[in-house]
Formats: sequence, structure tokens, C-alpha cells
Amino acid sequence: MLVENVINSNPSQRQQQEAEQKQFVEEVGLLFETIGFPRMAGRVFGWLLISNPPYQSPSELADILQASKGSISTMTRLLEQIGLIERVSLPGQRRDYFRIKLNAWSEMSKRRLAQITAFRKLAERGLDLMKEATPELSERLREMHDIHAFFEAELPRMIERWQEHRTVQNPDSSQLGKISYSVPSLSSSSSP
Repeated sequence: MLVENVINSNPSQRQQQEAEQKQFVEEVGLLFETIGFPRMAGRVFGWLLISNPPYQSPSELADILQASKGSISTMTRLLEQIGLIERVSLPGQRRDYFRIKLNAWSEMSKRRLAQITAFRKLAERGLDLMKEATPELSERLREMHDIHAFFEAELPRMIERWQEHRTVQNPDSSQLGKISYSVPSLSSSSSP
């Protein structure tokens, strides 16, 4: 049953809450689809954002999302690979559970920096190949280079500012994730 987040509510409130939860999960699925991911990956992620408890087994995900266990397995593997969720085990339990990975968005932004650097370097190689070309012909590569060089310079500062902002807004957030797993710093992230 979807409505695990409602305490002491009457049946009509539970039905409304369940409908709102389903709608939220579907909206996350559609958003994921617009950025190139499977809708089901977004639905899994959407449910994990609002589920109580915050961790769910593959069987629970399959039941709640009315999906096959194979689909859930594929989508959780994808979400793990991109760093949005993590697999956890609970004391005394034999099965695995999934939950949203703490600091996932900051980590994804750091990984994005490596992709931005790769695009900038590729554009530089292309510009070297086009040295003799007219400015009109090399403009496509120039734009690719310039935008990626800009974000390559700005993104680390933005991530640092975000971390400072988050710490000011929520002082406890600086401790999130430090007990069970570490968060790599910008200086330790690799770039191609």
C-alpha cells in the first residue's frame, strides 16, 4: 500500500494521499523520461524519495509500482550506477534494500564536470583540425568549446558555494553521509 506516510488518517484522507503519491511518482517518471532515462527508473526514484521507511526491498518496489521484479532489478541497477540510490542491508535481514544515496546530487554534479572537461578537450581537438577553416566553418566547434570551458571553470565554484549554502541552511547536513560512506572532494575527482 502506498500510504505509509500518513498517521492516524481517515479512509478518505488515505485515498487522497495515495492518489497524490501515485501522481508524484508518475511525474518523476515522466521527468526522467524527458531527460533520456526509462520512465520506470524515475518511478523507482520517485517512490524512494517519499517512501516511509526510506529504504525499500525490490519486492516492495515491484508491488508498490506494479512492475515486474526484472524491471525493478534493471532500474535499481541503473540508478545505482548513476549514483542516485544505494543498496543497503539491514541487521538480521537476508535481502537487500535500496534508498536514496545521501549527497547524490552533489556527486552527480562532480561527475558531470569530468564529462564537461571531455567535451571541451574534444572541441579543442576539433578546432586544431579546423585551423585552416573559415570562422564560419569552425563556429560550431568554437561554441562547443566555449560553453564547456565556461562550465568547467564555473561548476566547481558552484558546487563549493552549494555546499557552503547547505551547511549554513542546515548545519547538520555537513555530517550527512560521513558515518557510513565518504564523499570524495573535488580535488580527488578525476578528469579525463
